[in-house]
Amino acid sequence: MASAAPTRVLNLAVVGVGLVGSELLRQLAQPSLASRFRLVFVSNSKQSVSSLTPKGNLDFSNWKQSLEESTAPPALNDLPRILGEFVEADPAKNPFAVVDNTSSEAVALLYPKFLRAGINVVTPNKKAFSSDLWLYDDILASSASTGAKFLHEATVGAGLPIVQTLKDLVETGDQIKRIEGVFSGTLSYIFNEFSSPKGGSEFFSTVVRIAKEKGYTEPHPGDDLNGADVARKLTILSRIVPSLRNSLHSGYKSVSTTSLVPETLRGPEVTGADFLQHLPDFDSHFHLLKEEAEKEGAVLRYVGVIDVAKGEIKAALEKYPKDHAFATSLGGSDNIIAFHTERYSPRPLIVQGAGAGAAVTAMGVLSDLLKLL
Repeated sequence: MASAAPTRVLNLAVVGVGLVGSELLRQLAQPSLASRFRLVFVSNSKQSVSSLTPKGNLDFSNWKQSLEESTAPPALNDLPRILGEFVEADPAKNPFAVVDNTSSEAVALLYPKFLRAGINVVTPNKKAFSSDLWLYDDILASSASTGAKFLHEATVGAGLPIVQTLKDLVETGDQIKRIEGVFSGTLSYIFNEFSSPKGGSEFFSTVVRIAKEKGYTEPHPGDDLNGADVARKLTILSRIVPSLRNSLHSGYKSVSTTSLVPETLRGPEVTGADFLQHLPDFDSHFHLLKEEAEKEGAVLRYVGVIDVAKGEIKAALEKYPKDHAFATSLGGSDNIIAFHTERYSPRPLIVQGAGAGAAVTAMGVLSDLLKLL
C-alpha cells in the first residue's frame, strides 16, 4: 500500500502586527489551520523575532511575548536575502510566503526581491500595486522569473472577493466593459448618512465628525475625503484589465480624482483637529450639492469608475437615482462593486459587504495564503 504524500506546510514571515497583522495571527492559530502553517519570522517597526531553522517555528499563541522580549531589529532590507537563504536550505522545499500587513512604501519596494528569491508575497498593502508602473512591471517580471506568486485580494474591499472575481472574469475570456462602485468604507458611511433616499438634516461636517468618532476615518479625515484611497483601488483593478494595464504610468496619481477637501484645508500644515474645526465653514457648499441631487430624485455617492471602452478611470462624487442599488443597498460602511461585462449584461455581477475592518481584512489575507497550499 502506497504511503500518503507528506502534508505541505507553508512557511510564514509576517511583517507588521498592528490590527490586521495581529488578527491574522489570531485566525492562523485556529486548530484547523495552525498545523498547515509554520511561523518563522515576525516583525513590527522596531523589533523582530525569528526561528529560521529547518525545524524551528514560533508559537502562534505566544508570538507577541517573544517579539516584546526580542532585541533584534526588523532589518527589512536584509530580509529578502535572509529568507531566500532559508528557502534554499529547506530540505522539505515547503513553500514560503512573506505577509506584508503594513502600509509602507519601503516594504512594498522589496516585493521584487522577495519574488526573485522564490518567496511568495501576500498583502493588503495597496502601495506596490497602485504606484508607478515601473514597480508593477518589476513585480510581474520577478514573479514570472521564479514562479513565486503575489496575491493581494485584501487591497480592494478587505475580504470581499473583488480582485479574484475580476481575475477570473478576465482569465476565462469575458470582456470587461465597466467597473463601478463605492470603494471607500469611510465615504460610503458619510454619504449613506448625509444623502439618504429618505432625506436627512445633518450637516456634512457633523457626519464627518461622527464618522471619525466611530473610527471610520483616518486620524486626518482629509486623507479619506481627498479620494486617493479610491484612486489606488481603481489603479489596482485597472491593471488587471489587459487593455488598461499600461494606462496609469504614475499609478493612482494618474487617476482623475475629485477631492472633497476644500482648497483652504489642503495644506500639510492643516492638522486633523484643524480640519474638523473649519469644515463647518463649507457646509453650505455640500448642502447645495445634496439639494441639487434631491431635486433630480437622486442621492450623492462617492464612486470609482473604470470605463474600459472610453479608457476612463475616475474617482468622483456622482448622483444616482434613489432606487439605484448604490442608494438603497448600502448600510454603514459597506462597499458595493458592479462588474458590467459581456457575459454579465444587462445586469451586472455585484459584490457587496463590509469593505473595512481588521477581521475581514485578515480573512482576505488568509484566503490568499490558503491558495499557496
